[in-house]
Amino acid sequence: MTDTTTPNVHAKVITLGGGCFWCTEAVFVRVQGVLDVESGYCNGHTLNPTYAQVCEGDTGHNEVVRLTYDSQVISLRELLEIFFVIHDPTTLNRQGNDTGTQYRSGIYLSDEADREVAQLVLNEVNTALSGRVVTELQALNNYSPAEDYHQDYFERNPHQGYCAFVVAPKVQKFVQSFADKMRHD
Repeated sequence: MTDTTTPNVHAKVITLGGGCFWCTEAVFVRVQGVLDVESGYCNGHTLNPTYAQVCEGDTGHNEVVRLTYDSQVISLRELLEIFFVIHDPTTLNRQGNDTGTQYRSGIYLSDEADREVAQLVLNEVNTALSGRVVTELQALNNYSPAEDYHQDYFERNPHQGYCAFVVAPKVQKFVQSFADKMRHD
Protein backbone atom coordinates (compact mmCIF):
# COMPACT_ATOMS: atom_id res chain seq x y z
CA MET A 1 0.00 0.00 0.00
CA THR A 2 2.85 2.38 0.79
CA ASP A 3 4.83 3.94 -2.07
CA THR A 4 8.44 3.69 -0.89
CA THR A 5 9.95 5.35 -3.96
CA THR A 6 8.74 8.86 -3.18
CA PRO A 7 8.78 10.01 0.43
CA ASN A 8 5.63 11.82 1.51
CA VAL A 9 6.62 15.03 3.29
CA HIS A 10 3.12 15.26 4.77
CA ALA A 11 3.21 11.77 6.29
CA LYS A 12 2.38 11.59 9.99
CA VAL A 13 1.90 8.71 12.41
CA ILE A 14 -0.73 8.03 15.07
CA THR A 15 -1.31 4.79 16.97
CA LEU A 16 -4.80 3.78 18.09
CA GLY A 17 -6.18 1.05 20.32
CA GLY A 18 -9.84 0.31 19.77
CA GLY A 19 -10.22 -3.33 20.74
CA CYS A 20 -9.06 -6.16 18.52
CA PHE A 21 -6.53 -4.85 16.03
CA TRP A 22 -8.08 -6.94 13.24
CA CYS A 23 -11.20 -4.75 13.49
CA THR A 24 -9.39 -1.43 13.64
CA GLU A 25 -6.99 -2.34 10.83
CA ALA A 26 -9.85 -3.50 8.57
CA VAL A 27 -11.46 -0.07 8.83
CA PHE A 28 -8.41 2.14 8.46
CA VAL A 29 -7.03 0.35 5.36
CA ARG A 30 -10.17 1.70 3.65
CA VAL A 31 -9.63 5.34 4.63
CA GLN A 32 -8.55 7.77 1.95
CA GLY A 33 -5.25 9.37 2.93
CA VAL A 34 -4.08 6.49 5.12
CA LEU A 35 -0.81 5.34 3.59
CA ASP A 36 -0.07 2.33 5.80
CA VAL A 37 -1.69 0.41 8.65
CA GLU A 38 0.29 -1.94 10.86
CA SER A 39 -1.13 -4.04 13.68
CA GLY A 40 1.03 -4.09 16.78
CA TYR A 41 1.36 -3.78 20.53
CA CYS A 42 2.28 -0.75 22.64
CA ASN A 43 2.55 0.84 26.05
CA GLY A 44 3.44 -2.27 27.98
CA HIS A 45 6.57 -3.26 29.86
CA THR A 46 7.73 -6.36 27.95
CA LEU A 47 10.08 -5.81 24.99
CA ASN A 48 8.76 -7.31 21.74
CA PRO A 49 5.94 -9.35 23.25
CA THR A 50 4.25 -12.17 21.41
CA TYR A 51 0.51 -12.35 20.84
CA ALA A 52 0.29 -15.16 23.39
CA GLN A 53 2.07 -13.04 26.01
CA VAL A 54 -0.19 -10.04 25.35
CA CYS A 55 -3.30 -12.24 25.60
CA GLU A 56 -2.17 -13.52 29.00
CA GLY A 57 -2.61 -9.93 30.21
CA ASP A 58 0.71 -9.64 32.05
CA THR A 59 2.67 -7.45 29.60
CA GLY A 60 0.56 -4.30 29.95
CA HIS A 61 0.45 -3.96 26.15
CA ASN A 62 -2.53 -2.86 24.11
CA GLU A 63 -3.48 -4.25 20.70
CA VAL A 64 -3.15 -1.24 18.39
CA VAL A 65 -2.85 -0.11 14.81
CA ARG A 66 -0.12 2.28 13.78
CA LEU A 67 -1.42 4.55 11.04
CA THR A 68 0.81 6.44 8.65
CA TYR A 69 -1.32 9.05 6.93
CA ASP A 70 -1.02 11.97 4.53
CA SER A 71 -1.99 15.02 6.58
CA GLN A 72 -2.77 16.91 3.36
CA VAL A 73 -5.50 14.36 2.53
CA ILE A 74 -6.93 13.52 5.96
CA SER A 75 -6.47 15.28 9.27
CA LEU A 76 -5.83 13.82 12.69
CA ARG A 77 -9.24 15.13 13.74
CA GLU A 78 -10.93 13.20 10.92
CA LEU A 79 -9.05 10.00 11.81
CA LEU A 80 -10.08 10.35 15.44
CA GLU A 81 -13.70 10.98 14.46
CA ILE A 82 -13.66 7.67 12.57
CA PHE A 83 -11.93 5.97 15.51
CA PHE A 84 -14.60 7.07 17.98
CA VAL A 85 -17.43 5.85 15.73
CA ILE A 86 -16.02 2.37 15.07
CA HIS A 87 -15.46 1.34 18.70
CA ASP A 88 -17.04 1.91 22.10
CA PRO A 89 -14.81 4.32 24.05
CA THR A 90 -16.95 3.93 27.20
CA THR A 91 -16.09 0.34 28.10
CA LEU A 92 -12.96 -0.18 30.16
CA ASN A 93 -10.71 -2.97 28.89
CA ARG A 94 -13.40 -4.38 26.64
CA GLN A 95 -14.84 -4.27 23.13
CA GLY A 96 -17.80 -6.58 22.66
CA ASN A 97 -16.83 -10.06 23.88
CA ASP A 98 -13.10 -9.21 23.81
CA THR A 99 -12.04 -8.47 27.38
CA GLY A 100 -8.72 -7.63 28.98
CA THR A 101 -6.36 -4.68 29.23
CA GLN A 102 -5.06 -5.43 25.71
CA TYR A 103 -8.43 -4.25 24.35
CA ARG A 104 -8.46 -0.85 26.05
CA SER A 105 -9.32 2.30 24.14
CA GLY A 106 -6.28 4.47 23.58
CA ILE A 107 -4.68 7.20 21.51
CA TYR A 108 -0.88 6.96 21.48
CA LEU A 109 1.11 9.91 20.21
CA SER A 110 4.32 9.69 18.21
CA ASP A 111 4.37 13.50 17.99
CA GLU A 112 3.55 15.56 21.08
CA ALA A 113 2.42 18.34 18.73
CA ASP A 114 -0.68 16.19 18.11
CA ARG A 115 -1.70 16.20 21.78
CA GLU A 116 -3.79 19.39 21.57
CA VAL A 117 -5.97 18.11 18.70
CA ALA A 118 -6.28 14.64 20.26
CA GLN A 119 -7.26 16.09 23.65
CA LEU A 120 -9.80 18.44 22.05
CA VAL A 121 -11.51 15.59 20.14
CA LEU A 122 -11.37 13.36 23.23
CA ASN A 123 -13.01 16.10 25.33
CA GLU A 124 -15.73 16.63 22.71
CA VAL A 125 -16.54 12.92 22.58
CA ASN A 126 -16.49 12.68 26.37
CA THR A 127 -18.96 15.56 26.62
CA ALA A 128 -21.22 14.01 23.98
CA LEU A 129 -21.14 10.70 25.89
CA SER A 130 -21.93 12.28 29.28
CA GLY A 131 -18.42 11.93 30.69
CA ARG A 132 -18.24 8.15 30.26
CA VAL A 133 -15.21 7.95 27.93
CA VAL A 134 -12.33 5.81 29.24
CA THR A 135 -9.96 6.33 26.29
CA GLU A 136 -6.41 6.96 27.44
CA LEU A 137 -4.23 9.59 25.75
CA GLN A 138 -0.52 8.87 26.13
CA ALA A 139 2.80 9.12 24.38
CA LEU A 140 3.59 6.00 22.35
CA ASN A 141 5.96 3.70 24.23
CA ASN A 142 7.47 0.29 23.60
CA TYR A 143 5.76 -0.29 20.24
CA SER A 144 6.38 -3.49 18.34
CA PRO A 145 4.63 -4.87 15.25
CA ALA A 146 2.37 -7.87 15.67
CA GLU A 147 3.29 -11.16 14.07
CA ASP A 148 2.95 -11.37 10.28
CA TYR A 149 -0.18 -13.51 10.42
CA HIS A 150 -2.04 -10.63 12.13
CA GLN A 151 -1.26 -8.16 9.33
CA ASP A 152 -4.13 -7.69 6.84
CA TYR A 153 -6.00 -10.43 8.70
CA PHE A 154 -9.51 -9.46 7.62
CA GLU A 155 -8.47 -8.99 3.99
CA ARG A 156 -7.02 -12.51 3.95
CA ASN A 157 -9.75 -14.17 6.08
CA PRO A 158 -13.08 -12.40 5.46
CA HIS A 159 -15.15 -15.57 5.94
CA GLN A 160 -13.47 -16.70 9.17
CA GLY A 161 -16.09 -16.64 11.98
CA TYR A 162 -14.74 -13.70 13.99
CA CYS A 163 -14.14 -11.69 10.82
CA ALA A 164 -17.62 -12.37 9.43
CA PHE A 165 -19.51 -11.63 12.65
CA VAL A 166 -17.36 -9.00 14.43
CA VAL A 167 -14.98 -7.32 11.97
CA ALA A 168 -17.30 -7.08 8.95
CA PRO A 169 -20.03 -5.13 10.85
CA LYS A 170 -17.42 -2.56 11.98
CA VAL A 171 -16.26 -2.17 8.38
CA GLN A 172 -19.88 -1.78 7.26
CA LYS A 173 -20.48 0.86 9.95
CA PHE A 174 -17.49 2.80 8.63
CA VAL A 175 -18.72 2.49 5.03
CA GLN A 176 -22.19 3.76 5.99
CA SER A 177 -20.94 6.57 8.25
CA PHE A 178 -17.95 7.80 6.25
CA ALA A 179 -18.59 7.12 2.55
CA ASP A 180 -16.83 10.40 1.73
CA LYS A 181 -13.63 9.13 3.41
CA MET A 182 -13.43 5.85 1.47
CA ARG A 183 -10.42 4.96 -0.67
CA HIS A 184 -11.17 4.70 -4.35
CA ASP A 185 -8.13 2.79 -5.58
